[in-house]
Amino acid sequence: MQASDGRRRDTVSVDLGQRTYDIHIGENLLREAGCLIAPLLNRPFTAIVTDENVARHHLKALEASLAAAGITSVAIILPSGEKTKSFAALADLCEQLLAAGVERRDKITAFGGGVIGDLTGFAAAILRRGIEFIQIPTTLLAQVDSSVGGKTGINSAHGKNLIGAFLQPIKVLADTSLLETLPRRELAAGYAEVAKYGLLGDLSFFEWLEANAGILLRGDAQARAYAIRQSCSAKAAIVAEDETEQGVRALLNLGHTFGHALESATGYSNRLLHGEGVAIGMVQAFRFSEHLKHCKPGTADRVAKHLKAAGLPTHMHDIEGPLPPIADLVAIMRQDKKAQGGKLAFILARAIGDAFIAKNIPDSAVADFLAEDLKRK
Repeated sequence: MQASDGRRRDTVSVDLGQRTYDIHIGENLLREAGCLIAPLLNRPFTAIVTDENVARHHLKALEASLAAAGITSVAIILPSGEKTKSFAALADLCEQLLAAGVERRDKITAFGGGVIGDLTGFAAAILRRGIEFIQIPTTLLAQVDSSVGGKTGINSAHGKNLIGAFLQPIKVLADTSLLETLPRRELAAGYAEVAKYGLLGDLSFFEWLEANAGILLRGDAQARAYAIRQSCSAKAAIVAEDETEQGVRALLNLGHTFGHALESATGYSNRLLHGEGVAIGMVQAFRFSEHLKHCKPGTADRVAKHLKAAGLPTHMHDIEGPLPPIADLVAIMRQDKKAQGGKLAFILARAIGDAFIAKNIPDSAVADFLAEDLKRK
């Protein structure tokens, strides 16, 4: 696919039968958003849900693109940050969408990072008993992961993403140019999810990342587009096989059981971004795999070296401030969605590119590992 400006566009399809949708990847896609969205609308109207940071940088460009295609829009601007994934914010968003006159056959446009995409998707799933929505992810993390696959939701005091629904978007527009306004820390946090796809099932992609992460993070457009395409292709294949996470889709949670517990323990605050928690969690998953003799020694060190070079934290010691006792961290992990019958489940690895689901892990084994890991310098 090639745009009118001559720039290359990539398209990845998520094959779900009648609900199949496309992920468009490329530079300056926001300029074409109106033309790409217009054929999806039952009337020339959409509600845009975004946050303060994205609105400041990009909202006018999206509104202009929609207007050029004859689409009227109304923007709902929410506070930035993980704490927006709450019941209070969900209720406020639903009321604002209804006040804006959103009808059941309208389409809602989520324009932001993972928080906005997750929250907007959940609102779409429950508003008027279900409204279709479009994802325009603005962060690297959202472009490679959270905007694809239909997981929506909010956080609870008991843990992350524990309240939500599955609702697939009807289109995803991943404009790589939007990444240029991201702070370096946010970009690195998103990179953790890119690395995840190599670590869980594609050694050759991880090796490519080892060679190219530097230029990707510095802004090389081709490297970014390739990494996003590979990540989306990997996720699309898994989602098509297991949409509602009854089996293989759980592999996409590599590092997340540990990472989500750390996010909860730090109050979903700026102390630890989601991608940073995933980075620490992935290193812990490989160290736990070594601890349980599934993985050869030194593998976790290779993972940690790569993520650290990308500017990511790789150990609990890298988190500023105190953490709760190990017993409390394990208790948080019991709320993980993979847990069954009160037993913990983890995504572990036999090697880089060879992850698997390990069930019925005793709490004591996790506690022993965490105690050992905390002694690591």
